[in-house]
Amino acid sequence: MTRPLDGIRVLDLSRVLAGPWCTQLLADLGADVVKIERPGQGDDTRHWGPPWHGEGDERVAAYFLAANRGKRSAAIDLASPQGAEQVRALAERSDVVVENFKVGALAKYGLDAATLRARDPRLVYASITGFGQDGPRAAQAGYDFMIQGQAGLMSITGLPDEVANGGPLRAGVAIVDLFTGMYTANAILAALVRRGTTGEGATIDSALFDCGLALLANQASNYLVGGKEPSRQGNTHPNLVPYQPFACADLPLIIAVGNDRQFAALAALLGRAEWGSDPRFATNAARIANRAELVAAIEAITRTRPAAFWYEACERAGIPAGPINGIAEALADPQATHRAMLREMEGMRLLGGPLRLDGERLDSDRPPPRLGQHTAEILAELDA
Repeated sequence: MTRPLDGIRVLDLSRVLAGPWCTQLLADLGADVVKIERPGQGDDTRHWGPPWHGEGDERVAAYFLAANRGKRSAAIDLASPQGAEQVRALAERSDVVVENFKVGALAKYGLDAATLRARDPRLVYASITGFGQDGPRAAQAGYDFMIQGQAGLMSITGLPDEVANGGPLRAGVAIVDLFTGMYTANAILAALVRRGTTGEGATIDSALFDCGLALLANQASNYLVGGKEPSRQGNTHPNLVPYQPFACADLPLIIAVGNDRQFAALAALLGRAEWGSDPRFATNAARIANRAELVAAIEAITRTRPAAFWYEACERAGIPAGPINGIAEALADPQATHRAMLREMEGMRLLGGPLRLDGERLDSDRPPPRLGQHTAEILAELDA
């Protein structure tokens, strides 16, 4: 299959997660992604183990493998005049540059947006930083964990204050990094589409902090409209009831009712069809107002049977429900197998990409590269 970005070259000067996540998606879409890494060291995440894949000099952390599928690696020292010149030459042969250095740090190498775009106005240049290219915090470093806290995400994640051992929690993955990578990839794709019309490239300014704020989504809107600071409420939902795990005879089951029709179906399934017309529960607003009473009544019934019973019953009734799986269980789910979400490349067991186009999967078949694996061929292309 011809991939959407076949013929597009991306020069990847990023490391860790947000930038590599962005460029991995571009590689999946068909771009030739050239990843520049420090000789002998490489991307920081090559060393973020255990666990490790491989042995000795070939050992690489599993973390690195998660974000670098589909790329070619060139080990080039930006701090040397020759290395900087080589990377500038690669930039001049690229359609897109992605970097996540501190604001202004690449100017001394002639690799900043202003310099490269002056040489090639068609270049799409994307910078990812903690707080953006301007503003009072622009010079500050930014990492996912601190941004989850500073952007307000942790204030709504975790158990309520009244629950023992409660407190703010970060998400179990670096969600701000991941979304910043996705937002940046979207901006790059939009810039490439515009370039096809106008001939002009673009300078993209992506900030972890901005993306963290954007991820507040309905919670920020709740605050802006209602004027009340959202609080941590564990596994319940601020705008929907019932929408949470319910204790069963053995394991908890998530029941996620999204509208009044689904609630009426749940009420009937539980043997309480009258709830569908009860003014305390018939509408979502009423269910929110009477959350504690309704949740207790539902759980008194779900506790009488195993989770598998309720899961199957909800499925038959068209009520969204599902278990709380561990990662091993999730990866072993028959749907994950059917969708081929697990890949094996050169002995590496990896997650596949989620995108499909015209019935074909889009994730790259190129495994994450060894440090400097493609240096010679990439430099040879400069003389071609």
